[in-house]
Parts: sequence; structure tokens; C-alpha cells
Amino acid sequence: MSALSDPTIVGGACWEAVKKLDPRHQAKNPVMFVVLVGSVFTTVLGIQALGGHGEAAPSFILGISVWLWFTVLFGNFAEAMAEGRGKAQADTLRKSRRDVQARKLTQPKYGSPFTVVAGADLQRGDVVVVDAGEYIPMDGEVIEGAASVDESAITGESAPVIRESGGDRSSVTGGTRVLSDWLVIRVTAEAGQSFLERMIAMVEGAQRQKTPNEIALNILLAALTIVFLMATATLLPFSIFAVNEAGRGQPVTVTVLVALLVCLIPTTIGALLSAIGIAGMDRMLQANVLAMSGRAVEAAGDVDVLLLDKTGTITLGNRQATAFVPASGVTEVQLADAAQLASLADETPEGRSVVVLAKERFQIRERDLQALGAHFVAFTARTRMSGVDVEGRQIRKGAADSIGAHVEARGGSFPPDIRQAVESIARQGGTPLVVADGSRVLGVIHLKDIVKGGIKERFAELRRAGIKTIMITGDNPLTAAAIAAEAGVDDYLAEATPERKLQLIRERQAEGRLVAMTGDGTNDAPALAQADVAVAMNTGTQAAKEAGNMVDLDSNPTKLIEIVQIGKQMLMTRGALTTFSTANDVAKYFAIIPAAFAATYPELGALNVMHLASPESAILSAVIFNALIIVALIPLALRGIQYRPVPAAELLQRHLLIYGVGGVLLPFAGIKLIDSFLSLMGWV
Repeated sequence: MSALSDPTIVGGACWEAVKKLDPRHQAKNPVMFVVLVGSVFTTVLGIQALGGHGEAAPSFILGISVWLWFTVLFGNFAEAMAEGRGKAQADTLRKSRRDVQARKLTQPKYGSPFTVVAGADLQRGDVVVVDAGEYIPMDGEVIEGAASVDESAITGESAPVIRESGGDRSSVTGGTRVLSDWLVIRVTAEAGQSFLERMIAMVEGAQRQKTPNEIALNILLAALTIVFLMATATLLPFSIFAVNEAGRGQPVTVTVLVALLVCLIPTTIGALLSAIGIAGMDRMLQANVLAMSGRAVEAAGDVDVLLLDKTGTITLGNRQATAFVPASGVTEVQLADAAQLASLADETPEGRSVVVLAKERFQIRERDLQALGAHFVAFTARTRMSGVDVEGRQIRKGAADSIGAHVEARGGSFPPDIRQAVESIARQGGTPLVVADGSRVLGVIHLKDIVKGGIKERFAELRRAGIKTIMITGDNPLTAAAIAAEAGVDDYLAEATPERKLQLIRERQAEGRLVAMTGDGTNDAPALAQADVAVAMNTGTQAAKEAGNMVDLDSNPTKLIEIVQIGKQMLMTRGALTTFSTANDVAKYFAIIPAAFAATYPELGALNVMHLASPESAILSAVIFNALIIVALIPLALRGIQYRPVPAAELLQRHLLIYGVGGVLLPFAGIKLIDSFLSLMGWV
């Protein structure tokens, strides 16, 4: 449900808008602080006017005052709405937090003696054991055991995940539940600093820091506010002097000057700036990505180099059998039959794909190896092949050089046509798997990394947006080049090591580029720490999560593309609303200045091109429009403008045309409409 249609969030935001009237909070936003001071000042002037000592009609002064208060409240409401969804998610996470008893081991080994302690009393480095049905008391690393874990409280994903020692899936999160078996866990977080605690703080905005661009824009807005404040303050003595010199007219009132100041300072973007930043982080969270800071979200919008791991990101993650290439004198059916026999007991994705391909191509059905009295030969790193001994046959499949040595040891030879086929498959970026029956080579299975559907089009979109994509893989350069060409990436790094990844990032950063990458292993931690946007997988190691500035709760490496789009959307939204706000102020200047000084300089009445009913009506209409436009833009600030992968120059041109021109024209129409309504109702 959208935050704008959720009555709980809207109701909470209304109350928060009132609470945010605290001057200590308003002082953080210089633009809205000036509006707050103006509201208080005009309220005092209005009360004074009710006593018969006002500078203008009480209805006019209090009307200005009311709408200035609304301006502040609407700005607070926008910020509170942006925070509302995060606070609702934080409440949900708090409900999932559990105070559990932990079994602290005296020795880091399953079965050793333990003492029962409160989970909150655990310290970094303590070792605990967690059995099936129990909750993990604190963030940690699995040092012994393997178990399925329910992480739905953290990720929202109902399917359990496997956590085990010694790999890149050893990290566990406090508050999740072990469903089967047991785990011995070394605690890696201090009390109160668990991943769940940090998530709660992040999603409710308690730790949100302003980004560099946001700080720079705040400084600019403050400078503009000071300039307009000084300019407005000097207008009163000039007005008094002009009246005294001319002997006619009336000086401009303080109420009018306050209204003029509020309309001229950039109140629109000032009111919505915080909401835009908070909403950007919230959109990350909706994508199940926890951004550790607003700086990370902003950096994602400026990224121009993406480092993407091949396996699981660009390809499906497992090589698939795509073709049987028989040797001379061997039919494709014979090769497929032997390949399937050698793969029936092979539970790897590659082995299963061979069985499926044989069935799809030639309707060869699986056989029962036990009924045939077959003996399965498992793959080993030393032999680099596997197979089956059945009915007097020794069928093997494996690397070309291993199978070559195998058949030669039995008096056979490696056919030249198969050697050529092996080289051809390697040049295409595939993996050749040679099949032999005793001393005879039967042919080659073509294993191929399957590039994900639609990934090439996504890379083309990124290229149009000026983002360079680099594929990282441990494959040899020949295979890497073929897959890179098929996927449509701009460059690739083959035979990647942690040192080479780190070097590549530093080289790109030295060129002035912002680099993003994903990782899940301890060996990725150095590169993640160096990258400008570092997305760690939630299933990865603790070292990877601590090195990154974002955590993908879904552990989906392709999420990096979506993260960049969300970051760019946030920057585009901020740019669009800044453009609109600036243009809006220019238009209000021409609408309100003639009305504000019509009493001092009657000749300015000639500039009343919109034929507004009266100076008071013109000023009040401008103030009302100034407040209502904030309300109208709240949905855009929260939702963000539609992302389009276009170059910066084209984006700037679009912003100027839509939000610049629109920002100039809309106030004229809006102020005229409000003026007509006020006149019709007889309120001015």
C-alpha cells in the first residue's frame, strides 16, 4: 500500500508535523526556520491588530499568518510522510526482535560444556551453540555445523536458507531461527550493535546523515535566504523615505514584507529536500536493500562504472549442456547415451543438464544404476573426470587432457577432429567435456554459461545513461571474452583475484569515476571497502557485510542495476524539484512585487498584468499558492520522478523544459485562480 493511502502513516505524519514545529528541529532547515519565525511574527501582529492597533486589517494579517503556519506544517508533513513507512517497518522489526537465552560454550566445539546466559549479555568473540527450533541470539559466523535457517523476519523471504561453516554462507543474523540440525556460532557483534538493531535505526531514520550534495544544497538555500532576508529588510526604510519625499502613498507594511520574503526564498525545495532524501533510502528498503547511509544512495546515483560478477549476475550461475559433438564413426545418439550413463549419479547442475539434454534430444530415459549393477566413479580434483563402470564398460567424462591421458593409458588415441572441436568450443566461451568409453573417445559435450534473458538490453540502457559495465570472472580470457560479447558488457576482467579487483577499482577511481560492485566473500572485502557503492550480499560473510555500505537482503547480485536506478531517480527528483522551485520563485517575484509596493508607488499598478483584485488579494494569493504547491509536490517527492536512462545533458534540457518552464508558468495561473476565488467569496 502506498504511504499516501495508508491512514495509519498519514495520521502519524499529521501528529509528527506538529511535533516538528519545535524550533530546535526547524533550525536544521534555515529556509523553513525563517518561515516559522515569520509565522510567529505575523501572529503577534495579527493579535495586535485585533486590539485596534494594527498596521493593516486583522483579517489580512491573520490570513497571511495562518497560511505561513500551513507552509511550515506542510513542509513538516512531507518529511514525516517520508519517515512514516520507515517507522512502520521499524516497528515490525522490533516485534521480531527477541530476548533469548543463549548456551555459551566453554570450548569452540559442539558438545563441549556450556553455561546459559542472556543473549543481550553476549560479547564479541563468545561462542554459542544453537539447535533446531532455537533462535540465534546475536550476529555471528558459523564455525561448525550446517543447518537450514528461517530468515523471514529479516529478508521477508519465507524459504529457509542454508548456513554452514567454512564458506561464503557462514554469516548468521541475530533473531533468526534454526529449523534443522545445529550450529556453533562465534559472536561478531557487540550488544546493541546487531544487524537487526542497525536495521531498525536505519529504517526509522535515526541514523540518517545528510549527503554531501544535500549539505551543499542546504548551504545554497541558506545563502539565498540570507540574501533575500537582507534585501527585504532594506525595503522598509526605502519605502518610508519614498513616502516622506513624495508626500503621498503609504509605507509597505511589515506583514507584506514577511509575505514577500517567504514567497521569494526557496520554500518549495526547502520544505521537500529532507523528504526526497528519506524517500530515496525508503525506496532502497522497498527493494530489500539496506543502505547504511544516505551518502551511499546518492553515490549510487552518480555511479558511472559497474563491476558485475559473471556467475549468477550475467549468467544463470550454472553451466548447461547445450550440444553433443560426436567423434568420427560415432553417432550423436551413441554419444548422448554414454554421456547420460556417466551423468546419472552426478548431482551437479552440469551433470543433471547432460541427463536432461539426452532426454530432450533423443528421448533417452534414465536408467537405474543399482539395477544395472553399475559402479559410479566420483569426480576428484586429481583425476578431473567422473563416470561409471557398467556392463563391462568404463565410461568417463571430464577435461580434454584428463580424458586424453585416460584413453592413451589404455592403448587408445585422441582423435584430431575431437581436438579441433574442443578448441572451437573453448573459443566460443564454452567448456568442453570429453566422453570416452574405455580406450575410445566418443565425442564432446558442449557446456555453456547461459546468459540471462534481457540482461543485454539492460546493459544497453546503462550505456545510454553513460554507465560503463565491467564483467568480473575467474574464467580464462578466451571464455571471458566470448561471454562478455554475448552479454553486451563494455569490458571484462578475466582470471580475477582480490588484488586485481582492487587494482581495477583504484584505476577507475583515479580517472575520476565512481565505481559500484557487489560481493559476498571475505576475498571481496578489500574491493568492497574501496568501491564508492559496495553492495554486500546478506548471505555473505561478516567481513563482506562490514566492508559494504549497502546490504542486499535478497542476496541477488543483479540488484546492483536496480540500486543505481534508484540512486539516479533520487538525484533526478531533487534536480527536478530544485529547478521547479527556482523558477517558481522567479514567477512569484513578478506577481507579488507590484502588489507589495502599489501603496508606496501607485505607478506600479501598471505592472498588474494579471489584473488581480487588490494588492492585499495578490499578496495573500501568492502566500496561499506558496503553501499549496508544497502539498501538490509531496507525492512526487515521495515517489520520485520516472527514471529514464538518458545522458546528463539531455536530462538537464528536459528538466528546464518541463520543471523550469512549468515552474514559471504555473504560479501565474495558480495565483490568478486563488485571487478570483478570494474575490468571489468576498474575503479580500
